[in-house]
Amino acid sequence: MKAFSIIGAVAGAIFRVVAAVAVVYVIYRGVGICYNYGYRIFTEPAVAIGEGRTVTVSVTEEMNPMEIGELFESRGLIRDAKLFVLQYYLSEYVKDVGPGTFELSTAMTVEEMMQAMVVEKEEEPEEEAE
Repeated sequence: MKAFSIIGAVAGAIFRVVAAVAVVYVIYRGVGICYNYGYRIFTEPAVAIGEGRTVTVSVTEEMNPMEIGELFESRGLIRDAKLFVLQYYLSEYVKDVGPGTFELSTAMTVEEMMQAMVVEKEEEPEEEAE
């Protein structure tokens, strides 16, 4: 009976140590991934250096940022569609980017692409007070 309690105590201690190591490892990996994304949001370079190649893309009114990011990734304009979504929502162009057909280059950063996609909004005429 005493041997079973000793074995149970040792097994329980080993399990707790392994669980603690696993939790620390998961937290470490998660922090590394978060730091990488956070750093890349503001420092991601263009896909190509120099001239790059020009790509024509059409963005529709119904497309959400993730679909735009997937389109850009499939055309070779960006490396990561999920990163594009974060960059989009944190950019100053979030309210100004609109639908249309755009000529973008692989030598452009995401911020430059969004700047090229800014659509001038038409001002609605104000009704005059009588």
